[in-house]
Amino acid sequence: MNPSDWFTEELPGADSAFSLKIKKKLHEEQSTFQFLEIYETEGFGNLMVIDGCTMVSTRENFFYHEMISHPALFTHPEPKRVWIIGGGDCGTLKEVLKHSSIEQAIQIDIDERVTRLAEIYFPELCESNNDPRAELKFIDGIKWVKDAEPNSVDIIIVDSTDPIGPAEGLFSKAFYHDCFNCLTNRGMVVQQSESALLHLKLIGEMRDAMASAGFGHLQTLFFPQCIYPSGWWSATIACKSSLAKFRELDSANKTFDTNYYNADIHKAALAQPEFFKKAFTA
Repeated sequence: MNPSDWFTEELPGADSAFSLKIKKKLHEEQSTFQFLEIYETEGFGNLMVIDGCTMVSTRENFFYHEMISHPALFTHPEPKRVWIIGGGDCGTLKEVLKHSSIEQAIQIDIDERVTRLAEIYFPELCESNNDPRAELKFIDGIKWVKDAEPNSVDIIIVDSTDPIGPAEGLFSKAFYHDCFNCLTNRGMVVQQSESALLHLKLIGEMRDAMASAGFGHLQTLFFPQCIYPSGWWSATIACKSSLAKFRELDSANKTFDTNYYNADIHKAALAQPEFFKKAFTA
């Protein structure tokens, strides 16, 4: 097989790689912040790659976008104001706006080019961009949170790339402290937290930083994500109040369509593997 027929992301630390068979490259550019590529694949539709790492494909993006948004939104008693830090492909924004309680959803991504390319190559993810409740800002999300007033937002969703380059500061105690300060009393931050199989140390560092910033309640949930390292991904919720229950009845009777998320999946995603419990249970 000609190597040029495949896009391959190598994972040196895991001694593995992930590949997708491609038809052709549709676009590439160096933005102010990162190197962006778009491929047309044989089996996964279009594929966005940032700095050599797979980000989103047409076929499987629903796993990530639904699981980084709906568990938190159905855990908060009445979410009205949501900020999405990152999320330039707009898939998370689309999921957030499915909730009728949302009055305002602001997406803050530093790189406008990600959104403009998503509008061209992933238009189905951008179909809610013109919703009157939505606002797109192309600025530094870390600074946005730092400068925010107290009691400004109910949920902050950190839909970021890996903790390198522009996203590195999104995994710090200082950032979580700023999130804590601008959240409402029952507010929460939810962030993609990489693979428990490959990045357990990072998850531990995230959880420690969240706790040190003042969040007394943490919850890591798990879901499949086949184009990301190991194929098994996670998100971690940090909340000012209890995460013991979610609005299960509302979730079971949701008024919108999803491909993966439902009330049973929500409950199942909270089950913790033995090695994870041993690592983080005092």
